[in-house]
Amino acid sequence: MECQWKPDEQGLQQILQLLKESQSPDTSTQRSVQQKLEQLNQYPDFNNYLIFVLTKLKTEDEATRSLSGLILKNNVKAHYQNFPNGVSDFIKNECLQNIGDSSPLIRATVGILITTIASKGELQNWPELLPKLCLQLDSEDYNTCEGAFGALQKICEDSAEILDSDMLDRPLNVMIPKFLQFFKHSSPKIRSHAIACVNQFIISRTQALMLHIDPFIENLFALAGDEEPEVRKNVCRALVMLLEVRLDRLLPHMHNIIEYMLQRTQDQDENVALEACEFWLTLAEQPVCKEVLCGHLPKLTPVLVNGMKYSEIDIILLKGDVEEDEAIPDNEQDIRPRFHRSRTVAQQHEGGDSIEEDDDEDDLDDDETISDWNLRKCSAAALDVLANVFRDDLLLHILPLLKELLFHPEWLIKESGILVLGAIAEGCMQGMIPYLPELIPHLVQCLSDKKALVRSITCWTLSRYTHWVVSQPPDIYLKPLMTELLKRILDSNKRVQEAACSAFATLEEEACTELVPYLAYILDTLVFAFGKYQHKNLLILYDAIGTLADSVGHHLNKPEYIQMLMPPLIQKWNQLKDEDKDLFPLLECLSSVATALQSGFLPYCEPVYQRCVNLVQKTLAQAVLHQTQPEFYEAPDKDFMIVALDLLSGLAEGLGGNIEQLVARSNILTLMYQCMQDKMPEVRQSSFALLGDLTKACFQHVKPCIANLMPILGTNLNPELISVCNNATWAIGEISIQMGSEMQPYVPMVLQQLVEIINRPNTPKTLLENTAITIGRLGYVCPQEVAPMLQQFIRPWCTSLRNIRDNEEKDSAFRGICTMITVNPGGVVASTIENDPLCFLYRFSSWMNPKDDLREMFCKILHGFKNQVGDENWRHFSDQFPLPLKERLAAFYGV
Repeated sequence: MECQWKPDEQGLQQILQLLKESQSPDTSTQRSVQQKLEQLNQYPDFNNYLIFVLTKLKTEDEATRSLSGLILKNNVKAHYQNFPNGVSDFIKNECLQNIGDSSPLIRATVGILITTIASKGELQNWPELLPKLCLQLDSEDYNTCEGAFGALQKICEDSAEILDSDMLDRPLNVMIPKFLQFFKHSSPKIRSHAIACVNQFIISRTQALMLHIDPFIENLFALAGDEEPEVRKNVCRALVMLLEVRLDRLLPHMHNIIEYMLQRTQDQDENVALEACEFWLTLAEQPVCKEVLCGHLPKLTPVLVNGMKYSEIDIILLKGDVEEDEAIPDNEQDIRPRFHRSRTVAQQHEGGDSIEEDDDEDDLDDDETISDWNLRKCSAAALDVLANVFRDDLLLHILPLLKELLFHPEWLIKESGILVLGAIAEGCMQGMIPYLPELIPHLVQCLSDKKALVRSITCWTLSRYTHWVVSQPPDIYLKPLMTELLKRILDSNKRVQEAACSAFATLEEEACTELVPYLAYILDTLVFAFGKYQHKNLLILYDAIGTLADSVGHHLNKPEYIQMLMPPLIQKWNQLKDEDKDLFPLLECLSSVATALQSGFLPYCEPVYQRCVNLVQKTLAQAVLHQTQPEFYEAPDKDFMIVALDLLSGLAEGLGGNIEQLVARSNILTLMYQCMQDKMPEVRQSSFALLGDLTKACFQHVKPCIANLMPILGTNLNPELISVCNNATWAIGEISIQMGSEMQPYVPMVLQQLVEIINRPNTPKTLLENTAITIGRLGYVCPQEVAPMLQQFIRPWCTSLRNIRDNEEKDSAFRGICTMITVNPGGVVASTIENDPLCFLYRFSSWMNPKDDLREMFCKILHGFKNQVGDENWRHFSDQFPLPLKERLAAFYGV
């Protein structure tokens, strides 16, 4: 019998020695232990020793035994499929025998080991596991019951899906009723395990739980006042999830649940309060929120506001008493990884810039350094979403509190008031407007408060009101705000520097060219910050400089500004190695600067261009090595390549024809061709943007490759990958304008897909607009090929271009449509006039001031229409026209 396995005494001592050594703080000792452990993995029964130490060697100290179990767990994760049968049976047996060990640490370790084996697909091959654990729940011995429940909770967390599948004969039908029996157990630990187990099955609406939903909810209510915090926390968590999944079952009790959650949000135990506070966030997303919550706002508002004060622990963690820390270098672990957002080409809209579809940067993230979610953040987020639901109705309850908080002598309370003011900014903006003329100057004063935590939150709150500030006379609000924010960018506290830099970037986006008069002063400050900032804030400073360049554009192209800005940027650029991730934000920043400076960037462009090409080449080479010899070469970080491609796009866009010689002297087109075929969508997305920009800047170098590039563009017109598809579509449009009638052989590769995209429901606006423009441009250069399809796209085409500003792209697209109508007038008349003449005529007449020859084309088409449908029909149509349209058509086109 395999279970009679006995360890060899000498081998056992050797392993115990290793386990002791691995607890040493010395890293070189740890490294040699790691190597020895790897070697021992060659022996089939090494894992028997590990389980033996965990379960049988009761003389050893708990830490060593538990460590032995955790090393075994890692082996199971890595090599379980190679364990000999005898070994895995021995381990499974020992686990089940020892789930009730008298030590909580050993019980927990055995539980982790069991769930790790179970999640290796072993639930099917270990049929006695679940029945045995469920049986052990009924044990008279507390340790056995608690250990079995601990293991079951871990299995429910790790294997919820497979437990609810036919593969295992639906064990949950037995387990869930069983768990419910333990909600009333005398031990709080057991009650807590029981709820936690059932909670795993709420979100997935597991059938076995839905059958018992009423007893589950009744049992939860019975535990509402439990004296054990862990139980109350799990009750709150369950109610939050049920709110999403079974609102119908909670509605009859909603009044009581809300009253209960109000109490729990003020629970003495912060973990319970945090779980309860999530309830308000989730409720705000439900359509019934307004109806069920409006009567409770007078009670709820003060509770949330109260939760927004820093707790004592927060202040200790934030070193809230340290005012000056700018000279202390950053802890590298604190610097969060940055994600580069690849370039997406979008159209400019009437009355403003291109609209981002996923604008999520303005979240309530004021305490980045305690990045873990806490009561303060959750309360602020809840107030933010509720302000968006109740709008100005919320102000009735907030304003009286705000008056007291904002002018409070105690900094902690005043700080929470400033956070409240920021949290309601989005939802209650309309109602706040009358108070802003008094509040904004007060906040600007708070920017020089003696407490750093007050200064930093004030930066954030002001950034939430910049939209209003920019709409007012600049001297009254914008200038003082800007002046004070710039001082804060040079604050002696790193937290304040960070908050001020982020707030200033938001101000730049809102103010755009309003900042031009103050550019010298702004650049002075930002450049000074370069010499002052530690690592983490430097990354945010790059962002502020890049955003400034995006916002003021060519106004930055003055010799004195370039002289201030470029030397420190280039100095950083030269300091950073090719594999340093700090290149990402710097390359993004330079990309914006190059686009803004245009010819002003020429003196700096050659080394920047060269390095980008090298980064792309290096990454591609590393990828090939990794593909051919994965055991020797690791996969490259492709973000380096993506960022480099985007900076090359920025250079091409900024320098235009001046980039021609750099392209001529490099192999960028070969590299771009490889990137266009990369497996990673973001790489393709950026390479298509670069292709479009190079096509505009120096087509003579792109043209010889067109026959190879076009088929790749055709295969990437897949609207599932929106940004890839969008950039490929835009590049096709740019290429067709350059190719002219030579585009003819390539039209069949792309036209069908483009027509499908423009007719597809729920396509994002940016993609629709680019698709419409590209179809128009293809029709402009190859009318004979595209016109027969007119009927299939003319209606969505007209609708998608309604808000785009007049520009070159729109001009060429409209010319294309006019040319095609001349080739195939029947198509349009047939599909448009009969269904919806207004739609079509509107688009044409909405054009503000087309060039003369384009107006001429419109005119011909309109008169052609009129003749084709006959006077009678035309009168019938024109009677339906709104007055402005009639007047435009008469004035511009004489119809």
